[in-house]
Amino acid sequence: MVLRNDEIQHRRFADLALLLLHDDVLVLNETRVIAARLVGRREGGGRAELLLLHPADKLRYDATALCWIALVRPARRLRTGRRVLFGELGEATIRDELEDGMREIELSLALPLERFLEKAGRMPLPPYIHNESREAQEHYQTVFARVPGSVAAPTASLHFTPELLCELEGRVEIVRISLNVGLGTFRPINAGAIEEHVMHAEAYTIGQQAAATLERARRDGRRIVACGTTVVRALEGNLRDFGRIEAGDHATDLFITPGFRFRVVDAMITNFHLPRSTLLVLVSAFGGFERIRGAYAQAIAQRYRFYSFGDAMLISKQA
Repeated sequence: MVLRNDEIQHRRFADLALLLLHDDVLVLNETRVIAARLVGRREGGGRAELLLLHPADKLRYDATALCWIALVRPARRLRTGRRVLFGELGEATIRDELEDGMREIELSLALPLERFLEKAGRMPLPPYIHNESREAQEHYQTVFARVPGSVAAPTASLHFTPELLCELEGRVEIVRISLNVGLGTFRPINAGAIEEHVMHAEAYTIGQQAAATLERARRDGRRIVACGTTVVRALEGNLRDFGRIEAGDHATDLFITPGFRFRVVDAMITNFHLPRSTLLVLVSAFGGFERIRGAYAQAIAQRYRFYSFGDAMLISKQA
């Protein structure tokens, strides 16, 4: 779907190169999803599941880290001091109980972390995808994934193919950044009002060349097109914090709600999101509530597919 001003068009994602302008700057998130979902046995019996979020002392992925922040199930049976066993590969010990159902855990492994994740870990597919085949897990990775650290895919980027990328490279300028998709992206809004929702911070990196290209595009008035809400948060959060696009390793807890002034991104590509999600709030802030509600109504009428493996929309910023 293409949402430009008040006009809605129904196009195929393969048409993207025809829909972008020749001087657009397309920004991609080249993060790579790690096999962060661990299924083991509780000491004393019973299944246990851990979802590694980030190392305990930093937001950025670290292949040498053994202390992690994780979501656990069943939380009521995984209290401080309890252990989760992964056979001969190692074990995890619950070190502390944190808010929002999180735990600090310590891994004791018989092999390096990345090898352990290859053997014991699974791709953290969304809970509504009841398919854990190798093919489904391979598809939950973008074709340009490079920097490990995410525990959820930047789903707007799942539509790209190598062929489409080649076509786009001949038409627009492509910039790559990375944001480690984590709890800040997929945690639902459970508060009574969006203003009460606490956004968890996520780590991101903007390279020197990427920052220079984006600053030059802003100066020249070229359109910056963000592929995914993660790119929007990284770029707008970066400008909020530094007053310009600043290269380096950073983190953002920016929660974009209606009334936010977008100063970097002019258009965005995004999937159709779940209700009560920060993603839908961001998209509504960017495109305008009534425009987005109308677009979603048409998507439902046209039987669009929603969520992670669903269809996408290209939205121009609300005037």
